[in-house]
Amino acid sequence: MPTLPEIPLPPSIRSRYVDGINGLCMHVLEAGFETRGRPCVLLLHGFPELAYSWRKVMPALADAGYHVIAPDQRGYGRTTGWDADYDGDLAPFRFPNLVRDALGLVSAFGYRSVEAVIGHDFGSPVAAWCALIRPDVFRSVVMMSAPFGGAPALPFNTVNGAAKPAAEDPIHRDLAALPRPRKHYQWYYSTREANNDMHRAPQGLHDFLRAYYHHKSADWKDNTPYPLKSWTADEIAKLPTYYVMDLAKDMAATVAEEMPSPVEIAANTWLPDSELAFYAAEYERNGFQGGLQWYRCGTSGAFTAELQTWSGRTIDIPSAFISGKQDWGTYQRPGVLEAMQTKACTNMIGCHLVDGAGHWVQQEQPKEVSRLLVQFLHEAKKHTTSN
Repeated sequence: MPTLPEIPLPPSIRSRYVDGINGLCMHVLEAGFETRGRPCVLLLHGFPELAYSWRKVMPALADAGYHVIAPDQRGYGRTTGWDADYDGDLAPFRFPNLVRDALGLVSAFGYRSVEAVIGHDFGSPVAAWCALIRPDVFRSVVMMSAPFGGAPALPFNTVNGAAKPAAEDPIHRDLAALPRPRKHYQWYYSTREANNDMHRAPQGLHDFLRAYYHHKSADWKDNTPYPLKSWTADEIAKLPTYYVMDLAKDMAATVAEEMPSPVEIAANTWLPDSELAFYAAEYERNGFQGGLQWYRCGTSGAFTAELQTWSGRTIDIPSAFISGKQDWGTYQRPGVLEAMQTKACTNMIGCHLVDGAGHWVQQEQPKEVSRLLVQFLHEAKKHTTSN
């Protein structure tokens, strides 16, 4: 491992490497490691973030008595052993293998079970799949900023009438045909060009990330989300351009239009330039393709059949959802928030929208998120022991 710059962390968090994790050498941030025998909490970040995105809540969870582990996930940061080749094998980035990564990590630390797996953004569905596949290991789950609607359904009751082939989703054609032509960011992220567009952004990587994080935060005053009626072009075109982009623009050009002013940047306390510089240095070294591979697993549809193995299975362990009140991510897929609460999860003990936070909820409002997480862990323990 080459010598890398020190990570700007609170003194109660340490950085370490754990080798032999499902083919990876995992970089992990750790808090509450001073005493043995603590219950474990696993934190899973999203895109384009790192284990570092948990730095503000880890000390509070450790103070509440937990051993807190936050890895750079497969494809990210200082974790190595993954392949970012666009033409390489996508299979290592599919959900069951990401669950295997999580299992391998907690097992390496000597845990047969953890109190909670907590995931944010793309880490949220990974946490959900951990809960769905291995509820014996992951005793409770918190999904943040990305609701989980459940495993994909299998064709049902087709013995006397063949299942209809899946119809092609017209959404992309319909978005492109709008008077203001648009495209969905997840399918853009799946293109060969996306990594280079962001890694070599004309404004520079630091300013690209500054604008990206700003655009999706509560600091961008047009983030006033509400539920959308349907998965149709007219409806989802109401989403901001970081989700439903202008057809002719890449992501660097999209967020450049919303670059905060020097005064706004100087006033930003949740992500000052000194902390943003760490993100920028990590993505400068690696690029974004490792994280983009996750999106490609979904948009390609290549692994849907495998996920149907768990069709109809619900998350029955204690669960909760936390998102920013100013986060469109809660509503970006119409109906999923409701499906999570009514179908996918049978034991939800909290659904919280935190005011003053956009998409980066644990960074924008860490005190409130820490309070909610500690409260959930206490409640989940009661639910678990009473069953």
